[in-house]
Amino acid sequence: MSETKTGNSTFRSLIKANIRNYSMVLMLALIMIIFAVLTKGINLNSRNISNIFMQNSHILLLAVGMVMVIIIGNIDLSVPSTCAFIGAISAMVYNLGVGLVPTIIVAILIGAAIGAFQGLWIAFLKIPSFIVTLAGMLLFRGLTYIITNVTPVSLKDDGFKWIASGMVNIPNMVQKFTFTKLVDGEMIEKTITVYFTALIVGVALFAIYVAGELISRAKKRKNDFQVMRTPFFLGKLVLIAVLIGAISWKFATYRGIPMVVVVLALTIAIFTFVTKNTILGRYIYAVGGNARSAKLSGINSEFVTFIVFVIMGGLAGLAGLVFTGYMNSALPQAGNMFDMDSIAACYIGGVSSSGGIGTVIGAIIGGLVMAGINNGMSLMNIAAQWQYVVKAAILLLAVFYDIYTRRKSGLG
Repeated sequence: MSETKTGNSTFRSLIKANIRNYSMVLMLALIMIIFAVLTKGINLNSRNISNIFMQNSHILLLAVGMVMVIIIGNIDLSVPSTCAFIGAISAMVYNLGVGLVPTIIVAILIGAAIGAFQGLWIAFLKIPSFIVTLAGMLLFRGLTYIITNVTPVSLKDDGFKWIASGMVNIPNMVQKFTFTKLVDGEMIEKTITVYFTALIVGVALFAIYVAGELISRAKKRKNDFQVMRTPFFLGKLVLIAVLIGAISWKFATYRGIPMVVVVLALTIAIFTFVTKNTILGRYIYAVGGNARSAKLSGINSEFVTFIVFVIMGGLAGLAGLVFTGYMNSALPQAGNMFDMDSIAACYIGGVSSSGGIGTVIGAIIGGLVMAGINNGMSLMNIAAQWQYVVKAAILLLAVFYDIYTRRKSGLG
């Protein structure tokens, strides 16, 4: 009897400890299933899954930076104008014939400079981030109109859009398969093309993930930390394997791995490592948890805030370049609602409204929740005004959930 109670208690403790982390994953799965029923599976076909990533990649990139800004208790309203401004400059630079890679570097550096400019006012001159970035929003929108003369900047060729809609595939790793399928009582021949690069990358990513989890588990045991029970750990690995396998198969049966997914994956990996495994990451959470205590502990909270805004600016530059590539043109009015969408992604992904809590992965999941809802409603031809209503409701519920769970756990 005591063993049963202990087992049940352990299971309940596991659920309670991880409900905040995995609730958004469950919500994302539920949303995709609901829209699969409502759209007769259209939202889950390979082309649509690829399009979800390509159409929302700029928001996901912004969410990576925005999550760190919110963790330290600040906000950045300038990202729409920054994206438009850098998008226009990157198009002009590319049209000079310098190539895509130098253009990407220029875009990121200009974004970082903009972030440094705003971070200087916020961190060292102690002006609230809301005011500084609001001014930045107006400033860079005005500069965008000035340099473009309120006219879209066309790109000289299609090479620029490769970063947003191009595909990454290993040559000679494509195979066509033909099979028959029963449709309405009639056998129909169907051919699918499989890009094996996506499957190979999927297997490699899962192997890296398993290795990382095993190493982390071994370190925790060595230092006498509690670890997840083996059945739950294996169950977690199986679920991750299914998720990676499903996404890899979707990419493999459309056109391969979108280049922007590679860019996004590298960005996520870098800043997940930074926030979890570096001194800067620990300082970011310390400043967000209590800036005064962090200062008294010897942390240069002003410099940490400054660096976070530099990172945000660099990612805004990259997002602006990606969006320009996706549109294949630099639009002076680009960036509308980018700040609200990236902020919503963070809050839906579990970032605390009071700062100090949040993860890069959580923000990405929050962004995918919003993307899945937008995509599903678009496939159902729901009017744009109703989509705004739904997103507003989801944002309010996400913040309420954050406040409710914090109060219940005695954190707020």
